[in-house]
Amino acid sequence: MKKVAVIWSSPNTNGLTASAKDQISKGIAEAGAKVCEIHLNSKNIEHCRACGNGWGTCNKNGSCVIGDDFADIYNTLKEADGIVWISAVYWSDMTECFKAFFDRLRRCDATFSHSLAEKRCILIACAGGTGRGTLECLTQLERGLVHMGMRAYDRIPVVRFNKDYMLPALYEAGKTYTDCLENGFDMYY
Repeated sequence: MKKVAVIWSSPNTNGLTASAKDQISKGIAEAGAKVCEIHLNSKNIEHCRACGNGWGTCNKNGSCVIGDDFADIYNTLKEADGIVWISAVYWSDMTECFKAFFDRLRRCDATFSHSLAEKRCILIACAGGTGRGTLECLTQLERGLVHMGMRAYDRIPVVRFNKDYMLPALYEAGKTYTDCLENGFDMYY
């Protein structure tokens, strides 16, 4: 059985981002994979301290000196066959707690362990306001994945104006993604 980590961030557990997470998770589970949900807003995640003159233990051994929930989440991502990244959009970017986690992850994985390299991911950005900013957020997410050697299988913007057709599409995307994790991706990139 494949294992998919669905890592998401929004302070609103009943909003658009949570609905997107629910739909893609449902599709993944119904296609036969185990879903491991990680809600970053409910975790204790500190900001990078840039210790050791900017490159501390993250550069030396792929771990972080901060004793919070980061290491457990990182281990979950390492064990996953696939990762779905979902963030609410603020100021055309990921949420602040998502950025805090992502910055530390990038330092540990891109500079030392490369444990996440070659993982195929789905990126989802959810904007409840105007919807502007979703593409910039997805670009920022993908830029971070590239630093770590991961690959974006799909990039999905969800806004309040398209949610009626995008939420059901996320369910189908979850099923398709799981099938590709099981049977291979038919595209080279």
